[in-house]
Amino acid sequence: MLVDSEGKNWGIIPTRRALEIAREQGLDLVEVAEDARPPVCRVMDFGKFKYSQKKREQEAKKKLHQIEIKEIRFRPRTDKHDLEIKMQKAREFLLDGDKVQITMMFRGREMAFMERYREILMTAVQALSDIAKLEKPPAEEGRRLILILTPGKKTE
Repeated sequence: MLVDSEGKNWGIIPTRRALEIAREQGLDLVEVAEDARPPVCRVMDFGKFKYSQKKREQEAKKKLHQIEIKEIRFRPRTDKHDLEIKMQKAREFLLDGDKVQITMMFRGREMAFMERYREILMTAVQALSDIAKLEKPPAEEGRRLILILTPGKKTE
């Protein structure tokens, strides 16, 4: 079964004749559907076909978004205004489709007031609750308190 470069169906013809037609047009004979009976062949510029196929794959790859985990770090004594700036940055990351890890780091006696700082972290989560949901609640890891937010509406 032969289809030429303009899409015209030539019907079932011998392979030698199909090759002659392709040579006359200065193109290649490409088997499109080998499982079909009879096999379907097409007259086309194979190099141009491979090039356009590669370009389509590159375009599809460009549109994919690789999700990253962005980290926002602060300390218990971070000023309220600085905390607001960091939450704005976290909002930007979430709107871009990335996950955000919020880390609060402690030194010395600050470890004694862990519950108070856990509440501060939860207020930060509430500030971002319109665009994010809590993936991992606040957990202690050494001298840090860590939580992870993912983009998307909050579901409760």
